[in-house]
Amino acid sequence: MTIWQFSLESGKVTHGRKQRRMLTSNGCNEPFKDRYWCPKSRWFSKEPCPFMNRHECHNYSRMTGEDLASL
Repeated sequence: MTIWQFSLESGKVTHGRKQRRMLTSNGCNEPFKDRYWCPKSRWFSKEPCPFMNRHECHNYSRMTGEDLASL
């Protein structure tokens, strides 16, 4: 049995058996239906992440000690 999976690789977004070109430069906030992909938490958010890139996200996590996966 295969489990449905969402992944980002080589500029492509794969969801289930379908594949398309990435719409964002780094995979953060990659849209899928009415949600946004977060590579850090490896799950979808209802709203786009406020950070411009993963580096900003990582810096915020380090400065505050807050785990953004819980946001």
